[in-house]
Amino acid sequence: MSGVPVVVLVGPMGVGKSTVGRLLAERLDAAFRDTDDDIVTEQGREIADIFVDDGEETFRALEKRAVAAAVAGHEGVLALGGGAVLDADTRALLAGQRVVYLSMDVEEAVRRTGLNAARPLLAVNPRKQWRELMGARRHLYEEVATVVVATDGRGPDEVAQAVLDALELKEA
Repeated sequence: MSGVPVVVLVGPMGVGKSTVGRLLAERLDAAFRDTDDDIVTEQGREIADIFVDDGEETFRALEKRAVAAAVAGHEGVLALGGGAVLDADTRALLAGQRVVYLSMDVEEAVRRTGLNAARPLLAVNPRKQWRELMGARRHLYEEVATVVVATDGRGPDEVAQAVLDALELKEA
């Protein structure tokens, strides 16, 4: 391997980056890493708690550092947090990587995330907040993506296969 991720998954919260990422890693006989998990492990608390206790700005700084470390040193499948692409330095790090934007529409997003308190950015009015988040992020996901794979109405296995097909990667 080359010292960089085989595949980087980006997209909004609840789209299935972790679930699909684990399946991809299994099929490619590669390791899986999720930068949100890295942050939780490092901080010893959940992301929602970091948002509440320290604010979004602190979380974004932690996220930027976690993504930089993972992109530099992870040779498998890497899933980034939904807001990681907001940072220009992070987007620059993704240039030249195989980046897959997993997309979904608002109804699918609400079905998957609902009013989940663990998702602080969707806590009040999920449909409205989802549209606002995607208005701010969709073009950034598209900017960094090598390919876009829609997840609407698909199970994780189908999405993982669509990613492999789109990137023309062979299973191990």
